[in-house]
Amino acid sequence: MRACMKTRLDSSPLDARMRFRVQIKHAVAIGPGKAAVLQAVAETGSIAQAGRVLGMSYQRVWSLVRAMNVDFIAPLVHSQRGGSAGGGAQLTATGEQVLAVYRAIERDAERAVAKRLPQLVALIRPEATGAE
Repeated sequence: MRACMKTRLDSSPLDARMRFRVQIKHAVAIGPGKAAVLQAVAETGSIAQAGRVLGMSYQRVWSLVRAMNVDFIAPLVHSQRGGSAGGGAQLTATGEQVLAVYRAIERDAERAVAKRLPQLVALIRPEATGAE
């Protein structure tokens, strides 16, 4: 397992933000994008609406859902096409569990970063812009 934390310095080092991505095995990963998709599907009950809320195309959201459904031991999202009964999507029990575990990892990582970040910030020049 490899964890990638991207802490970005924007206008001030004190405004550091963290994006956390967990990569398991060679190509299986869950990060802020996939977690946001799971969250949006849970909240909206729709893949299309999740895309609108996130500013992603339906195709992009569906692609992420398909990848997650294949990568995990059970599908994370169950979807039903529209029709007379209407369509929709919902997280499966495994999907709810994956999202909860990812959010817990994210919280743990944020606490760890917050503990050490002041030491790093103290070593950054006040005029630093973060440009490479």
